[in-house]
Amino acid sequence: MEILSKVLNEIIDFFRIGGLLSIIHSGHYEVLLTLEGFLSFLSPIAPLLIIIEIVWLLISRRFNKDTYRIPFMIILINRVLSRLIGVSVILLCIRIFSKYALFHISLKWYWFVYGYLVYELNTFIRHYLSHKIRLLWCFHSVHHAPESLNASITLNTSYVENIYTEIFTATFCTLLGMNPVMLFAIMIIDSIWGAFAHISENSLKNARLGFLEKIILTPSHHRVHHGRNFLYMDTNFCSMINIWDRLFRTYQEEEESVPVEYGITREVDSGKIVDVYFGEFGELWQDIKNASGLKNKLLYIFMPPGWNPDGEDLRARTLRSNFIKTLKNEA
Repeated sequence: MEILSKVLNEIIDFFRIGGLLSIIHSGHYEVLLTLEGFLSFLSPIAPLLIIIEIVWLLISRRFNKDTYRIPFMIILINRVLSRLIGVSVILLCIRIFSKYALFHISLKWYWFVYGYLVYELNTFIRHYLSHKIRLLWCFHSVHHAPESLNASITLNTSYVENIYTEIFTATFCTLLGMNPVMLFAIMIIDSIWGAFAHISENSLKNARLGFLEKIILTPSHHRVHHGRNFLYMDTNFCSMINIWDRLFRTYQEEEESVPVEYGITREVDSGKIVDVYFGEFGELWQDIKNASGLKNKLLYIFMPPGWNPDGEDLRARTLRSNFIKTLKNEA
């Protein structure tokens, strides 16, 4: 019975239905009219989208179990690690840094606009650095390794990256005045959109959303972000609102003439979790070991992937720039 109870608790945690169950158990349904109650209602939507996509693919006979095997293994590993290590840093960072905030904002609706722009800026900075610092890329590459997308990929992340993401997000947003309730609300909305943004081509072939393309980052944009094509590398870092990508010139639309090829540039055995989870660390270690001088060894840790002090420049910025120049010359 104890095992069944633990399994049930894991299911409740995964589907984020603890809040809803508490409301149902208490019988005080008026709580749903409060912000906290509404968040309890929203929380299960992201994991539910994953299940809905799987069911839809099964019904339409387009389900490929191989595309889900490694993501679900990684989700399971992260769940186990979270239980063993028990690190939850968001509330800790909020408690530490709230007294150093530049100012404090209220939960008025118009402050949510400010809050989302701040949250998106946090996402852009953190995400950009994860592509530009080799050590951070070693963790982040777990998310980019799959060679096809589906809603579960939103949870296909390194456990270590999850921790430093929470630290950076909570610290950044708190220092810029965000209320904890607002932060959690935006994080829930972001997770829902993240699950939708990763939806597979078998579920949604054309992932463009018409006029919304000008305002938000659609699944089409996020497919571009996961592309290893030179044109698409290191673009579309925001999660929902594309203002910062446009401002910092990292915005890229999906081009019909350049079909998205998912994955990363090195050969990955996507069926082996060790290669997906730790393969980039092996590549980094080889580069450090073979580098000449202590300076270059250290630079390999902090310079972008593809940087080489003695050989060909294979950084995403260089590859993308050269590809665009070639397209212009051919036109």
